[in-house]
Amino acid sequence: QAQLVESGGGLVQAGGSLRLSCAASGRASNNNYMGWFRQVPGKEREFVAAINWSSTNTYYADSVKGRFTISRDNAKNALYLQMNSLKPEDTAVYYCAAKQYSGGIYYQHTYDYWGQGTQVTVSS
Repeated sequence: QAQLVESGGGLVQAGGSLRLSCAASGRASNNNYMGWFRQVPGKEREFVAAINWSSTNTYYADSVKGRFTISRDNAKNALYLQMNSLKPEDTAVYYCAAKQYSGGIYYQHTYDYWGQGTQVTVSS
């Protein structure tokens, strides 16, 4: 059974930091590419960051470059998102996702596995 489980969300003041984690199991683990997306009510789910298996390539949305860092630990089947200098506009449900192939890495429909999401709320 494929499973991705996010944790680490919460309420933080603007300027603060949070670290999200994603635990992968079953067929959701050992995927070449893993990523983070986020969604606010009434809007499309948007790409945040992605990383390849060897961590040699990382990809970021312009809105989070320089503030967020994606990383993974393959031995632990884990994905992380360190979020610094948080802004109220970062408030969203954050989802972990996984896929085998690199094509369309910025697009949610190319990902095969998804977690249930974790809420991040940034107060002003």
